[in-house]
Amino acid sequence: MRWCFMTALVRGPSMVPTLRDGDAVLARRGGRGTRPGDVVVARFAARPDLLVVKRAVRPEAGGWWVQGDNEFASDDSRSFGPAQVQARVLLVWWPSLRRL
Repeated sequence: MRWCFMTALVRGPSMVPTLRDGDAVLARRGGRGTRPGDVVVARFAARPDLLVVKRAVRPEAGGWWVQGDNEFASDDSRSFGPAQVQARVLLVWWPSLRRL
């Protein structure tokens, strides 16, 4: 089995308190195995230029419904509809190492 990873830098307050602006995360590529509650890296069809880090809520036709943990500061599926999961976040590696 071959695993591929990606890193992403969190920008903005949408995932507070789980993740903060400036956190760097390590994620396993691919959407297979995504479960409700997972923190994921995703892309919206309506905004293909935007890569986001959000929480997977439920599978939907055409992808996953994803939302930020901070309901007061998040552009997510409530604005853009279902997203395509690109990767599942495993851990934060900067500024301090911690598992999600």
